[in-house]
Amino acid sequence: MKIHINRKVARFFSAALLASSLTACDDFLNIVPLNDIVLENYWTEENDVTSVVNACYSQLCSGDCLKRMAVWGELRSDNLVAGGGAPIDLSRIAAENLLETNGYAKWDAFYQCINRCNTVIHYAPSVQQIDPNYTESELRANIAEVTALRALCYFYLIRTFRDVPYVTEPSIDDGQNYRVPPSSFEEVLGHLIADLEAVKGDAVSSYIEPTYGANPVDNVNRITRNAIYALLADMYLWQGEYQKCIDYCDMIIKSKQDEYEEILLEQSSPDIELYGVFPLISEGPRNVVTAGEAYNQIFGTGNSFESIFELSFLDGTTQRENLAVKELYASTPSENTVNAGQLATPSYLTSEIASGTNDYFDPTDNRVFENIERDGNTGIRKYVYDDVSFRNNNGTVANGSFETRGSNTANWIVYRLTDVMLMKAEAEVQLAGIDAGNQERHFRSAWDCVIAVWKRANSERTGPDTLEYAKYGDSKLNMENLVLDERQRELMFEGKRWFDLVRLCRRDGSNTRMVDKVIGKFEQNTSALRIRLASPDALYYPYHEDELRANPNLVQNPVYENESITTTE
Repeated sequence: MKIHINRKVARFFSAALLASSLTACDDFLNIVPLNDIVLENYWTEENDVTSVVNACYSQLCSGDCLKRMAVWGELRSDNLVAGGGAPIDLSRIAAENLLETNGYAKWDAFYQCINRCNTVIHYAPSVQQIDPNYTESELRANIAEVTALRALCYFYLIRTFRDVPYVTEPSIDDGQNYRVPPSSFEEVLGHLIADLEAVKGDAVSSYIEPTYGANPVDNVNRITRNAIYALLADMYLWQGEYQKCIDYCDMIIKSKQDEYEEILLEQSSPDIELYGVFPLISEGPRNVVTAGEAYNQIFGTGNSFESIFELSFLDGTTQRENLAVKELYASTPSENTVNAGQLATPSYLTSEIASGTNDYFDPTDNRVFENIERDGNTGIRKYVYDDVSFRNNNGTVANGSFETRGSNTANWIVYRLTDVMLMKAEAEVQLAGIDAGNQERHFRSAWDCVIAVWKRANSERTGPDTLEYAKYGDSKLNMENLVLDERQRELMFEGKRWFDLVRLCRRDGSNTRMVDKVIGKFEQNTSALRIRLASPDALYYPYHEDELRANPNLVQNPVYENESITTTE
């Protein structure tokens, strides 16, 4: 995509107008010739709005968006290396050899989604004036929904590129000028927060029959009020507004606690239980040593109790492959084995687990077996397996069964409860550095979040904790590292880790801690890599050469300046 997106995106958007599905990322687009649709004559009833709203979700489910969510959020971190058969673009990113020609420096897939969202915001109000069945509250809910999707797209863009063109008008007129100068990270983030604050009260709390189906888990496949709260919490964390982050995290946590209380009224022995005050899916029933149930519900079946927003690829009889999982994580999955995809895991993540000397995972931590293939290769298990069952025998698997899907239809999780809990923990630690008189209270609040996540993963319910507060609660630095490490363990391969490290660097005003972590996955040229990664500019991707040529307002990130790239009118 060029930022002067009018003709190309208008043509693409016209095809998208016939999109028709409600929850799954499939059957959204029926491509038709441009001259079969007159744009102004399309927006006449509520179904027209619904179709294009669904086309926004469809675009996020596309391989171009999904693979970037994973690659932008993970590959440059200490979680991943290039796997066997990785294409050159991925190999270069993994080697910190980013160029303006790298395909993953293209952002058009996200701007296509942004344009669809802008188009709904532009046209939906006129539909509400025409269609008496399309109520004012439904209009506001749709506007809130696409505003959040647009904000999510821009949030990915600024965390990846830093400064990006910020466009809120749809591409519907060839006379419009879309050669827009980039807005700064801070400016775009401020706009996104203001937009979400303005619409949060209009968002749907839950979708019910007859519009979206009776199954309550369908609620997590569309933007809800909780999804907007999660976005706001995340954005405030990046903005350094830590109390606001905590406030939104608490709203989500309270809603899950209320939901848990309702479940208790219906089920005497639910598979959800309290870890401290936090309701989480247990790894296995009480008095049973087998683990894997939490993984199965969250990543295997999907749409779990803990989910806040995830992209769905399977709905009834329709399905569509998750190309990020299929191509990046597991190329040819089959029962009980995973052949590594284009990305792999560095061996130090799982070395010496049983001996208890691994820096990341304790021998009791079930996530090491749920996340990573350890039987002779370095494949990724998360999202690939749909059913796991094993006994963690002090760092080794006993009686293990790991079954993959027949096809790669795993949902992609954008936000879930433990992510929110650990956002709160991070914000509490930062507040402890500001509110010195209440440091212990903030540390304890952060600890409560971390220990709940850790206990679930280590199948601990009662008894003394292997993870001890006294080892961390003596300093802000130790607490920061605790939260950062727990986010790595819990959210590994979910498109979070590199962004967590970028946020750390921005807050520190230095890349040192990030470099110390990332450099461990490299076996050579580490001195040169330290120098290359030391600059604040190195945290972000280059603008692709196509965008530089299309938009003369873009100025290349200094780290990637290349005199052979020129801009033209």
